[in-house]
Amino acid sequence: MAEQTDVLALNERVAAEAAFVEQIRDEVGRVIVGQDHLVERLIIALLADGHVLLEGVPGLAKTLAVRTLAQVINTGFQRLQFTPDLLPADIVGTMVYNERDHEFYPRQGPLFSNLILADEINRAPAKVQSALLEAMQERQVTIGETTFPLPQPFLVLATQNPIEQEGTYPLPEAQVDRFMFKVRVSYPSRAEELRILQRMTGTELPAARRVIEPEVILRARHTVLELYIDEKVQNYVVDLVTATRDPAAAGLKDLVPLIRYGASPRASIYMTLAGKAHAFLQGRGFVTPHDVQAVGRDILRHRLILTYEAEAEEITADDIIDRLYTLEVP
Repeated sequence: MAEQTDVLALNERVAAEAAFVEQIRDEVGRVIVGQDHLVERLIIALLADGHVLLEGVPGLAKTLAVRTLAQVINTGFQRLQFTPDLLPADIVGTMVYNERDHEFYPRQGPLFSNLILADEINRAPAKVQSALLEAMQERQVTIGETTFPLPQPFLVLATQNPIEQEGTYPLPEAQVDRFMFKVRVSYPSRAEELRILQRMTGTELPAARRVIEPEVILRARHTVLELYIDEKVQNYVVDLVTATRDPAAAGLKDLVPLIRYGASPRASIYMTLAGKAHAFLQGRGFVTPHDVQAVGRDILRHRLILTYEAEAEEITADDIIDRLYTLEVP
């Protein structure tokens, strides 16, 4: 009975605290046409302290979406264009010699911001990707012999062009696993493209206004962690993830020849955190299997390594996830 009372109280608290989410959506919607899924994933990543890997062709408002979100929540924004000649010091910073004082002092790079757009991340060499990896995982960077914490909130949105692969450096699996989501961005519908045309070719381009402060996001993060998740839902999360490693044990024998490597335990952690953030967006104080399924596709998509047989049959990771969702729901 006490547990039920706590959940009801948490429900009321979340419903009140989550009011700012609609403000963000409405204000971003004044600038961005469509891309609701992308915007929702960015908000969830902010609330769950994760990062987003984005796959889509150029011109789909990826940069505009992140810049607009930064304006709406009043945080810093930096766009980093990754190229083959980029050096770690170009993004992290370096030690600079002061001739007057005869001392070295650190000059912080553009990574010291809140929302980072790493454009075409797979065009950067391994050393640059490693420098970004430390920042993403540890929320800190090292310049010389000194370690500096990064500002909070901190979110990396990295983009990949799915078409042009010439001159790219494929991301290592260890780095791909650090991203909470891999989101695929598709073309807008005809109606949305007409609205984009009308909005972006007028005399005055729309501009986003600040609606909240970063402290609101940081406070909401603590509330998200407090959301109730029943043990049955936790077991469902584990069932989904372990089924990617041993499909036969889960009763999905048809997937055995299709999956070479399954998802790591980080998938279970991210699915739980993102599920809580998704419930928060709905104004609920508890997580349901629907929340898990709502975020699961973007969490599992880049963690499944398929066999040559699956590729030959043109079976995608999304097809595998569809089969995983046939498992019994609590």
